[in-house]
Amino acid sequence: MSSSEDSLPGKSAEKSEHSLPGKSAAIKNSAKKSSSHFTREIIETVALTVLIFLAIRFTVQNFLIDGPSMQPGLHTGEYVLVNKVAYTFHAPERGDVIVFELPQDTSENLIKRVIGLPGDKLVLTSNTVTVDGVTLNEPYISAPNGTQGETLTVPPNDYFVMGDNRPVSDDSRDWGFVPKDDIIGKAVMVYWPLGNWQSINTFQPVYDQINRTPEYCHLKVS
Repeated sequence: MSSSEDSLPGKSAEKSEHSLPGKSAAIKNSAKKSSSHFTREIIETVALTVLIFLAIRFTVQNFLIDGPSMQPGLHTGEYVLVNKVAYTFHAPERGDVIVFELPQDTSENLIKRVIGLPGDKLVLTSNTVTVDGVTLNEPYISAPNGTQGETLTVPPNDYFVMGDNRPVSDDSRDWGFVPKDDIIGKAVMVYWPLGNWQSINTFQPVYDQINRTPEYCHLKVS
Protein backbone atom coordinates (compact mmCIF):
# COMPACT_ATOMS: atom_id res chain seq x y z
CA MET A 1 0.00 0.00 0.00
CA SER A 2 2.77 2.37 0.97
CA SER A 3 4.79 1.50 -2.11
CA SER A 4 1.84 2.14 -4.33
CA GLU A 5 1.17 5.52 -2.77
CA ASP A 6 4.88 6.53 -3.02
CA SER A 7 4.90 5.73 -6.75
CA LEU A 8 1.93 7.93 -7.72
CA PRO A 9 3.62 11.35 -7.43
CA GLY A 10 6.58 10.20 -9.48
CA LYS A 11 4.39 8.92 -12.29
CA SER A 12 2.34 12.07 -12.23
CA ALA A 13 5.40 14.27 -12.36
CA GLU A 14 6.91 12.19 -15.12
CA LYS A 15 3.71 12.38 -17.14
CA SER A 16 3.50 16.11 -16.58
CA GLU A 17 7.09 16.68 -17.64
CA HIS A 18 6.55 14.76 -20.87
CA SER A 19 3.17 16.31 -21.74
CA LEU A 20 3.82 20.04 -21.12
CA PRO A 21 6.19 20.69 -24.07
CA GLY A 22 3.74 19.11 -26.49
CA LYS A 23 0.83 21.16 -25.20
CA SER A 24 2.91 24.32 -25.31
CA ALA A 25 3.87 23.67 -28.93
CA ALA A 26 0.26 22.96 -29.83
CA ILE A 27 -0.86 26.21 -28.23
CA LYS A 28 1.84 28.19 -30.08
CA ASN A 29 0.94 26.60 -33.42
CA SER A 30 -2.74 27.31 -32.84
CA ALA A 31 -1.98 30.96 -32.01
CA LYS A 32 0.13 31.32 -35.16
CA LYS A 33 -2.64 29.80 -37.30
CA SER A 34 -5.23 32.07 -35.72
CA SER A 35 -3.06 35.14 -36.26
CA SER A 36 -2.35 34.15 -39.87
CA HIS A 37 -6.06 33.53 -40.54
CA PHE A 38 -6.98 36.91 -39.02
CA THR A 39 -4.34 38.70 -41.11
CA ARG A 40 -5.56 37.00 -44.28
CA GLU A 41 -9.15 38.02 -43.51
CA ILE A 42 -8.08 41.64 -43.06
CA ILE A 43 -6.17 41.61 -46.37
CA GLU A 44 -9.11 40.01 -48.19
CA THR A 45 -11.55 42.54 -46.70
CA VAL A 46 -9.37 45.49 -47.66
CA ALA A 47 -8.86 44.12 -51.18
CA LEU A 48 -12.60 43.54 -51.62
CA THR A 49 -13.36 47.04 -50.36
CA VAL A 50 -10.88 48.55 -52.82
CA LEU A 51 -12.33 46.52 -55.70
CA ILE A 52 -15.88 47.58 -54.82
CA PHE A 53 -14.77 51.22 -54.56
CA LEU A 54 -13.04 51.09 -57.94
CA ALA A 55 -16.02 49.35 -59.55
CA ILE A 56 -18.42 51.98 -58.21
CA ARG A 57 -16.07 54.80 -59.14
CA PHE A 58 -15.76 53.43 -62.66
CA THR A 59 -19.50 53.07 -63.20
CA VAL A 60 -21.06 55.85 -61.11
CA GLN A 61 -19.98 59.34 -60.14
CA ASN A 62 -21.63 62.14 -58.21
CA PHE A 63 -21.78 65.75 -59.40
CA LEU A 64 -22.88 68.95 -57.69
CA ILE A 65 -25.33 71.20 -59.52
CA ASP A 66 -23.94 74.73 -59.58
CA GLY A 67 -26.04 77.22 -61.50
CA PRO A 68 -29.62 77.78 -62.70
CA SER A 69 -29.37 76.44 -66.28
CA MET A 70 -31.34 73.24 -65.60
CA GLN A 71 -34.18 74.77 -63.60
CA PRO A 72 -36.96 74.02 -62.91
CA GLY A 73 -35.89 70.36 -62.78
CA LEU A 74 -32.46 70.67 -61.15
CA HIS A 75 -31.29 73.30 -58.67
CA THR A 76 -28.04 74.65 -57.28
CA GLY A 77 -26.78 72.61 -54.32
CA GLU A 78 -28.31 69.32 -55.45
CA TYR A 79 -26.13 66.26 -56.00
CA VAL A 80 -26.83 63.95 -58.92
CA LEU A 81 -25.64 60.43 -59.67
CA VAL A 82 -24.24 59.92 -63.15
CA ASN A 83 -24.13 56.52 -64.84
CA LYS A 84 -20.74 56.52 -66.59
CA VAL A 85 -21.34 53.28 -68.50
CA ALA A 86 -24.83 54.16 -69.74
CA TYR A 87 -23.61 54.67 -73.29
CA THR A 88 -21.27 51.70 -73.49
CA PHE A 89 -23.73 49.67 -75.54
CA HIS A 90 -26.05 52.33 -76.96
CA ALA A 91 -25.89 55.98 -77.96
CA PRO A 92 -27.45 58.89 -76.06
CA GLU A 93 -31.12 59.52 -76.78
CA ARG A 94 -33.11 62.71 -77.12
CA GLY A 95 -34.27 63.87 -73.72
CA ASP A 96 -31.35 62.33 -71.82
CA VAL A 97 -29.76 64.62 -69.26
CA ILE A 98 -26.01 64.22 -69.65
CA VAL A 99 -22.85 65.40 -67.94
CA PHE A 100 -19.99 66.21 -70.30
CA GLU A 101 -16.74 68.11 -70.62
CA LEU A 102 -17.10 71.55 -72.12
CA PRO A 103 -15.54 71.26 -75.60
CA GLN A 104 -13.70 74.56 -75.21
CA ASP A 105 -12.41 73.74 -71.71
CA THR A 106 -12.34 70.04 -70.77
CA SER A 107 -11.57 70.92 -67.15
CA GLU A 108 -15.15 72.21 -66.81
CA ASN A 109 -18.11 69.82 -66.60
CA LEU A 110 -21.63 70.81 -67.64
CA ILE A 111 -25.06 69.20 -67.37
CA LYS A 112 -27.64 69.67 -70.17
CA ARG A 113 -30.44 67.88 -72.00
CA VAL A 114 -29.86 66.16 -75.35
CA ILE A 115 -32.11 67.73 -78.01
CA GLY A 116 -30.48 66.74 -81.30
CA LEU A 117 -28.80 63.49 -82.35
CA PRO A 118 -26.25 63.03 -85.15
CA GLY A 119 -27.95 63.80 -88.45
CA ASP A 120 -30.90 65.67 -86.93
CA LYS A 121 -32.04 68.89 -88.58
CA LEU A 122 -32.98 71.50 -86.00
CA VAL A 123 -34.87 74.75 -86.46
CA LEU A 124 -34.71 77.12 -83.49
CA THR A 125 -36.97 80.15 -83.14
CA SER A 126 -37.71 82.47 -80.26
CA ASN A 127 -40.56 80.21 -79.11
CA THR A 128 -40.01 76.73 -80.54
CA VAL A 129 -37.57 73.91 -81.24
CA THR A 130 -38.25 71.73 -84.28
CA VAL A 131 -36.38 68.47 -84.79
CA ASP A 132 -36.64 66.73 -88.16
CA GLY A 133 -39.87 68.56 -88.90
CA VAL A 134 -41.48 67.89 -85.51
CA THR A 135 -42.04 70.90 -83.24
CA LEU A 136 -41.40 69.85 -79.64
CA ASN A 137 -43.88 70.42 -76.85
CA GLU A 138 -41.42 70.80 -73.97
CA PRO A 139 -43.01 70.67 -70.50
CA TYR A 140 -39.61 70.71 -68.75
CA ILE A 141 -38.41 74.19 -69.80
CA SER A 142 -38.76 77.32 -67.70
CA ALA A 143 -39.38 79.60 -70.70
CA PRO A 144 -39.01 79.53 -74.52
CA ASN A 145 -35.65 79.71 -76.25
CA GLY A 146 -35.13 83.37 -76.88
CA THR A 147 -33.23 82.38 -80.06
CA GLN A 148 -33.71 84.70 -83.03
CA GLY A 149 -33.98 81.90 -85.57
CA GLU A 150 -31.39 79.33 -86.56
CA THR A 151 -31.31 76.21 -88.70
CA LEU A 152 -28.59 73.59 -88.29
CA THR A 153 -27.77 69.93 -88.83
CA VAL A 154 -26.00 67.91 -86.14
CA PRO A 155 -22.72 66.42 -87.45
CA PRO A 156 -21.84 62.72 -87.08
CA ASN A 157 -20.81 61.69 -83.54
CA ASP A 158 -21.96 65.04 -82.13
CA TYR A 159 -24.95 66.07 -80.03
CA PHE A 160 -26.92 69.28 -79.67
CA VAL A 161 -27.73 70.06 -76.03
CA MET A 162 -29.63 72.78 -74.22
CA GLY A 163 -30.42 73.65 -70.63
CA ASP A 164 -34.02 73.53 -69.46
CA ASN A 165 -33.78 77.13 -68.28
CA ARG A 166 -33.45 78.40 -71.85
CA PRO A 167 -33.15 82.16 -71.25
CA VAL A 168 -30.03 81.79 -69.06
CA SER A 169 -28.47 78.51 -70.24
CA ASP A 170 -25.05 78.53 -71.87
CA ASP A 171 -25.27 75.58 -74.26
CA SER A 172 -24.95 74.38 -77.87
CA ARG A 173 -26.59 77.58 -79.07
CA ASP A 174 -23.54 79.44 -77.79
CA TRP A 175 -20.52 77.17 -78.22
CA GLY A 176 -21.63 74.41 -80.59
CA PHE A 177 -22.03 70.64 -80.49
CA VAL A 178 -20.87 68.10 -77.91
CA PRO A 179 -18.63 65.30 -79.27
CA LYS A 180 -19.64 61.85 -78.06
CA ASP A 181 -16.14 61.31 -76.64
CA ASP A 182 -16.65 64.28 -74.29
CA ILE A 183 -19.75 62.78 -72.66
CA ILE A 184 -19.05 61.54 -69.13
CA GLY A 185 -22.38 59.84 -68.57
CA LYS A 186 -26.13 60.01 -68.07
CA ALA A 187 -27.55 61.79 -65.02
CA VAL A 188 -30.06 59.37 -63.52
CA MET A 189 -31.13 60.72 -60.13
CA VAL A 190 -30.91 63.48 -57.55
CA TYR A 191 -29.85 61.89 -54.26
CA TRP A 192 -29.09 64.91 -52.04
CA PRO A 193 -30.64 66.69 -50.24
CA LEU A 194 -32.80 63.72 -49.29
CA GLY A 195 -35.91 65.86 -49.48
CA ASN A 196 -35.18 66.51 -53.18
CA TRP A 197 -34.64 62.85 -54.06
CA GLN A 198 -35.95 62.05 -57.54
CA SER A 199 -35.15 60.13 -60.69
CA ILE A 200 -34.32 62.45 -63.57
CA ASN A 201 -37.09 62.50 -66.14
CA THR A 202 -36.05 62.16 -69.79
CA PHE A 203 -39.57 63.01 -71.08
CA GLN A 204 -39.40 60.39 -73.82
CA PRO A 205 -43.03 60.95 -74.97
CA VAL A 206 -41.95 64.41 -76.15
CA TYR A 207 -39.66 62.76 -78.71
CA ASP A 208 -41.70 59.69 -79.67
CA GLN A 209 -43.13 61.32 -82.77
CA ILE A 210 -39.63 62.08 -84.05
CA ASN A 211 -38.62 58.48 -83.56
CA ARG A 212 -41.44 57.39 -85.86
CA THR A 213 -40.44 59.67 -88.72
CA PRO A 214 -38.38 58.27 -91.62
CA GLU A 215 -35.71 60.96 -91.13
CA TYR A 216 -34.79 59.41 -87.78
CA CYS A 217 -32.95 56.59 -89.56
CA HIS A 218 -30.88 59.02 -91.64
CA LEU A 219 -30.42 56.51 -94.45
CA LYS A 220 -28.86 57.47 -97.74
CA VAL A 221 -30.38 55.84 -100.82
CA SER A 222 -28.17 55.76 -103.89
